[in-house]
Amino acid sequence: MITYLTVTFSTDGARPSEVVNRLVAIGFKPTKGNYDFAYEWDKKARVEDAVWLADKIHETMKGMNVRFRTETQ
Repeated sequence: MITYLTVTFSTDGARPSEVVNRLVAIGFKPTKGNYDFAYEWDKKARVEDAVWLADKIHETMKGMNVRFRTETQ
């Protein structure tokens, strides 16, 4: 299972390099293509796992003035 993440930056928010560093620290890998980042699960992710990860992203991005969208497949 993989959770994909798309991030929208604001000129009033944190620098993109800071955002990337924080997301990499919690296990995301930058990607090319339709999504900005990917998180590879070591198990079949359940809905509860995807919600836990979204909470983790929310915590990590707090105060950085960015928006995000996730998609788990």
